[in-house]
Amino acid sequence: MVRISVTLTMLLLLVSSQLSAQQRGLEPSDYINFQFISDPQISPDEERVVFVRAKVSEDQRSRHSSLWMVDVDRPGEPYRFTSGESDRSPRWSPDGEKIAFLSDRGNGTKIFTISARGGEAEPLVETEHSISSFEWSPDGNQLLLHLSKDLEEDDNENDEPQPDVREVTTSLYKADGIGILPKRRLQIWTYSVERDTLRQLTDGTDWNDNTPVYSNDGSQIAFTSNRTGDEYEGDYNQDIYIIPADSGAVEKLTETDARATSPAWSPDDETLAFIYTEGRYQKTDIYLMEADGTNKRNASGEFDHIPSNLQWSNDGEGLYYQAAHEGGTGLFYLEVETGEIESVLQGRFSVGSTMLAGNGDNKVFTRESETELAEVWFADQNGNEPVQLTQMNQPMLDTLALNELEPFWFENRDGRQSQGFLLKPVGWEEGERYPLILNIKGGPTGMWGHQWFHEYQMMAERGYAVFFTNYRGSFGYGFEHQSAVYQDYGGADYEDNMDGLAHVLVQYHWIDEDRLYITGGSHGGFLTNWITSQHPGKFRAAVTQRSVSNWISEAGTQAYTPQMMRDEFGGTIWENYDLYWGRSPLKYADQVDAPTLIIHSDRDEITPIGQGEEWYYALKINEVPVEMVVFEGESHGLSRTGTPVNLIERLNRILDWFDRYDTES
Repeated sequence: MVRISVTLTMLLLLVSSQLSAQQRGLEPSDYINFQFISDPQISPDEERVVFVRAKVSEDQRSRHSSLWMVDVDRPGEPYRFTSGESDRSPRWSPDGEKIAFLSDRGNGTKIFTISARGGEAEPLVETEHSISSFEWSPDGNQLLLHLSKDLEEDDNENDEPQPDVREVTTSLYKADGIGILPKRRLQIWTYSVERDTLRQLTDGTDWNDNTPVYSNDGSQIAFTSNRTGDEYEGDYNQDIYIIPADSGAVEKLTETDARATSPAWSPDDETLAFIYTEGRYQKTDIYLMEADGTNKRNASGEFDHIPSNLQWSNDGEGLYYQAAHEGGTGLFYLEVETGEIESVLQGRFSVGSTMLAGNGDNKVFTRESETELAEVWFADQNGNEPVQLTQMNQPMLDTLALNELEPFWFENRDGRQSQGFLLKPVGWEEGERYPLILNIKGGPTGMWGHQWFHEYQMMAERGYAVFFTNYRGSFGYGFEHQSAVYQDYGGADYEDNMDGLAHVLVQYHWIDEDRLYITGGSHGGFLTNWITSQHPGKFRAAVTQRSVSNWISEAGTQAYTPQMMRDEFGGTIWENYDLYWGRSPLKYADQVDAPTLIIHSDRDEITPIGQGEEWYYALKINEVPVEMVVFEGESHGLSRTGTPVNLIERLNRILDWFDRYDTES
C-alpha cells in the first residue's frame, strides 16, 4: 500500500507539474529554442525532402543552419544531413544523385555538393564574386549562377596611403544594415561541372540582371533587368530578357515602363508566364507571352491577389501561385485559358516555399500559423489530405499555452470592411478585466494574421489582450484596400486602427478601457507616434520602434530614392510641403502625454536613427516621460533577423515598459 501511495503521489505531482508547464505562455527567452524550418526541396523520385533547419547559436549572437532530410513515407522522422553551421539553399541534381548547397565553410560562400546517400560535402564552385543563388541545368551538366560582381578595381600600384572615402553619385546609394552600397552588380554566369570552368553571360555597370531561370530543355535562360540606365535613380522598370545558355546575344522580350518579373517557362517552353505591375501603386496581374515575346496578354482575369512563386502545372494548363488572403497565405491555381481561380491550400494558416514535384501532381511546402512555427508539409495536386512531414518544434509547443487569434470585421470610413484580430491573454477568465495593447504592423503593405509571430503571444503571456488590424494599405484584401493609403499616411491607416480599437472596446466588455497601451514598428512606429499625438489621455504608455517622426527629414536621409518619396507623397518636399509636415508626428509632439519608450537601431537606413532622436528630443522638452534604447550594430530588421541576444532584449524591454505603467496607478 505504501508503495502504491507513493507511486500515486508521484504520478499526481508529475501530472500537476505537466499541467502547470502547459499553462505557461511564451516568454522572450523561449526564442533561443525555436527551430526555423525553410526551403524544402523534394527529390526527383519524390521519396525524400531536404530542407534547412536554423537555430540560435549557444552564444546567442548568431544562427546556425544545416541541411536535414525526411522521407515522405516516414513523416515525423527527420534526420540531420550535413554537419556545417551555415549550410543553406539545397538543390537536388536532376538525376537525384547529388545535392548542391551554399555554405560558408572557411573562406567565403561556396557551392558544395554531397552525395544524396550521405557522406562528406565537397566544394564545387569557388569564386571571388558573391554567390546570390544557383540552379542546376536540366541535364545536370551545368549550374546557372547569379553572382554579385565587384566593379571597383584597385589601381593603387604603389601601395600609397588612401583616404577613407566612398563616392556617392546616384540616388540609390545605401541600404539597410549595409550603409553606403559597394559598387557591385548582379550578373548571370554558368559553371561547367565537367570542365570546372565559369562563363559570364551578362554584363553591365548601370543595372542588375535578376531571377535567371533555365528553359526546360536547357537551351535558353530568361531573366529580368532594368536596363534603362536609371535603376539607381529609382526607376521602377523591370523587363524580361532571354539569352542562349551557351552564351550569345541578349534579346529583350518586353518593352515597357512597367515592371515585369518572375518569368516562368511553360512545360513545352513555348510560353512564358510573368508577374506584371503597371506602376508602383498599380494592380498586379499574371501575364503570358510567347517565348519570342509576342502575344502578350493578361491571364488573371478579375483576380485581386498579389501573386508570387509562379509554377506551371505539369500539363501546362494552369499556374500555381502563392498569395496573401485575409490574414493567411494560400496556394491558388489559375487556369490560363479561362482565368478561373481555384483555392488549393487555404485556411487559418500560411504556406510558403511551395515546390511542385517533377510530375506536377504533388507538392512540398512550409506551413505555419499563430500557434505553429513553420514545418514541412506534403500534399497531392489538389491539396487533398496534406501530411505534416516534420514536427521539430512540437515538443516545445506542447509545453506552452498559445491562444488562437479571433478574426472579426468592422466598417471603415470608406464604408467597406477592414479585418481585425484579437488575441486573449493567457489564462483568460470570464468576469475578469484585462489591459489591451494596440500592436500596429509595419508596411503599410504586408499583412499580419495566421503566421507565427512570437511577439503578440509573449504579450498575451504577460496578461495583455492584443489587437491589430490589417489596415487599408495592407496586402491580402484586394487592390482597392491596398491602394487606399496612397498619399494618405496618417489618414486611412490611422482611421482603421482607431475604428478597429473602438469596435473591440464595444464588443469585448472584459477589456479595461483605462489600461490601453500602444506599440508598432516602422510604419507602425510612425502610427504609434501619430496616434499618441492625436489622442492625448488615450493610452497609459507607448513603445515606438524604428519609427518616423518627421517626414521632411526622413525624406532626405533614408535609403529610398527621391523618386520613390515623390510617388508616395505626390510630390517633393517643396511641391507638397503641407502633406509632409502636416502628417509628421513631430508637428504635434507637444500634445503627447503617453510615457514613451523609443527603440531604434544605429544602422537603420530605412528609418534612420535621427527619427528616434528627434522624437526623443521633442518628448523630453515637452516633459513627457521618455526613454530611448539604441541597439548598436543592428539594422531596421532587428525584430526579425537581429542578433538573437539583442532581439530577445528588445522583447523584454517592450514588455517591461508596459508592466511598469500597468502596475502604477
